[in-house]
Amino acid sequence: MKVAEFTDPAVAEYTIAHTTPPDDLLRALTEETLRLVGDRISMQISAEQGTLLTMLAGFSGVRRAVEVGTFTGYSSICIARGMPADGRLIACDVSEEWTSVARRYWDKAGVSDKIELRLGPAADTLRDMPREEWIDFAFIDADKAGYPVYYEELLVRLRPGGLIAVDNTLQHGRVVDPSAGGAVPAIRDFNDLVAGDSRVTCVLLPFADGLTLIRKN
Repeated sequence: MKVAEFTDPAVAEYTIAHTTPPDDLLRALTEETLRLVGDRISMQISAEQGTLLTMLAGFSGVRRAVEVGTFTGYSSICIARGMPADGRLIACDVSEEWTSVARRYWDKAGVSDKIELRLGPAADTLRDMPREEWIDFAFIDADKAGYPVYYEELLVRLRPGGLIAVDNTLQHGRVVDPSAGGAVPAIRDFNDLVAGDSRVTCVLLPFADGLTLIRKN
């Protein structure tokens, strides 16, 4: 079980226990991913984040969505499940290996008809999309240094009132540690960028590894 490292473990476990849990298919995907990647399982979103993504994608008007960073498909299944029958999710990733797992589970989940996989650098994929406000919902969970580019390319294509969710924005609580290295400085800069952007309203939720919700004004 993955809990927020910056929260009292008992409180984190309590919140998980009082959130709708994943079903058998998502549990099976998590178990297979763990066998394949071991310690890198942290690249997969947490179960409670998955539940939230399904709820967010289920809000009225969400029919066109984009995901940056698909990995083995957990988040894309959660998003697609929340969307209506005519909803479409464009999933962006660079790995044929990991997304081959995602494709199998999309089929098992019955959401393959809602998802279009685009392999290649996400920045290029996004720039090739129509430059008009057509996206209702987006999720970013990829290389942290690329977050500002993904954010900007998505924001200009997001309809007013549309939502972007961004994962890993607390970096296990290390985002407040001035001496922290790795991806922390990039995430800190990204968080400052979003918080200071007058085009949006944002909230950083302190659960799992931090999830920022960004609404286009």
